Amino acid sequence: MKLLNNLYAYPEQGMLDSNTYILKSNPGIIFDPGNTQYLANKIGMMQQDGIDPKDIGIIVNTHLHIDHRTANEAFKKLSGGKIALHPMQKKNYQLVVIEADRLLGVEPVEFKEDYLLDEKVLKTGDTEIDLIPCPGHSPDSICYYIRNDKVLICGDVLFDMNTGRVDLPGGNADELKKSIEGLSQLDIEYLLPGHMGIVAGKEKVKENFSYIKFNVFPWL
Repeated sequence: MKLLNNLYAYPEQGMLDSNTYILKSNPGIIFDPGNTQYLANKIGMMQQDGIDPKDIGIIVNTHLHIDHRTANEAFKKLSGGKIALHPMQKKNYQLVVIEADRLLGVEPVEFKEDYLLDEKVLKTGDTEIDLIPCPGHSPDSICYYIRNDKVLICGDVLFDMNTGRVDLPGGNADELKKSIEGLSQLDIEYLLPGHMGIVAGKEKVKENFSYIKFNVFPWL
């Protein structure tokens, strides 16, 4: 589904899957390929939008929990794209991939990155994307802020009227609160979370931050 300009959204398809976002550019970027089990469905939707996997040159994740990353290698094989990790994700790989998977009772699904991202900015074509570390839900959470379009791809840091869980390895409620408070200062018109629906419109985004502040933060 086309959201605006060259940005597309594909919703989670089932258990242990996540929302997937694509930025058409040169090279194109896929954010959170999700679960391998549902990858064929998402590729079908992409193709209906005129997007071929081979248009995607960069594969990134908002964080490395199982529902966001297990299709990384499969999508790489289909597209020929490269998997890129933020240095904070590389640092926390063992904790978030190996230990978290085992805590969930599954055999860790590993992958190998092709290179590390710059710590602050991801560039593609004429687009610059700010990389914002937002620990709390997981210690490796990165939000992608497309400043010119006022878009925030936020993974599981926050959702529509809720936040991500903090009970997996490396989760920290106080850090999550600080991360969300920082994000609330940005100029955002499209909030693109890892699960559930998109929050669209500047006022609705502000209302969402306010709701979380007064209804979720008091419990953190």
